[in-house]
Amino acid sequence: MISRRKFIGSITLGAGGLVLSGCDRLDASPKFRGALRSAEGLTMRAQRLVVDRTALAREFSEADMSPVFRMNGNRMPDTPEYQAHLAEGFANWRLKVDGLVRKPLALSLAQLRSLPTRTQITRHDCVEGWSAIGKWHGVPLGLLLRAAGLRDEARYIVFHCADRFGSAPYYESIDLIDAFHPQTILAWGMNGQLLPVGHGAPLRLRVERQLGYKHAKYVMRVEAVNDFASIHGGRGGLWEDRVDYEWYAGI
Repeated sequence: MISRRKFIGSITLGAGGLVLSGCDRLDASPKFRGALRSAEGLTMRAQRLVVDRTALAREFSEADMSPVFRMNGNRMPDTPEYQAHLAEGFANWRLKVDGLVRKPLALSLAQLRSLPTRTQITRHDCVEGWSAIGKWHGVPLGLLLRAAGLRDEARYIVFHCADRFGSAPYYESIDLIDAFHPQTILAWGMNGQLLPVGHGAPLRLRVERQLGYKHAKYVMRVEAVNDFASIHGGRGGLWEDRVDYEWYAGI
């Protein structure tokens, strides 16, 4: 089966000079942007129809792991709050799980590490064109959401992060299908060690069936919502707000 990325790439190549010469003008057109967003919804619906919702992303052996795993996004949040947590070894850091839940949670890193752990060796596919294979250790997101007790009106999960791009805080979101997928974890470890700062310590999202920008780093809060239109730029993520990255980045 042809992947979504290859399919999009084949369209771009097939259009040749038309796309390359006209991309700036088309990108500025509200109609063109609207067409892209409607195509994104079609992609998601089509993929959900033809792919088992519980189908796993490919997992690899330790022999396949990349000798170097590049760091995507920010490498060191510069907010005073994060710097204070880092100086304390995250001893007083707490993950908040709130929003449309019946029992809000505030969990320490030690508590998260004491919960059932999933370890998976998967490939990170960056939208910039590089990939790397690494081993991740973390708590299944679905376990935390069940413990918090999602309310019936919850539809999306928003991840609020410690890092910023200029004045804009990083955030991302996924729907409940991906939130409860068995490979969707909040990783506290990488390659047999605690998660390094450059890779998102103390906690990062791994949502293995989506592109790398969806894998939010430096997660501070997990919020259940019924809509994200009023959150920051309203598109469900920082890069979706800023440069029209697709909200659904399934691969």
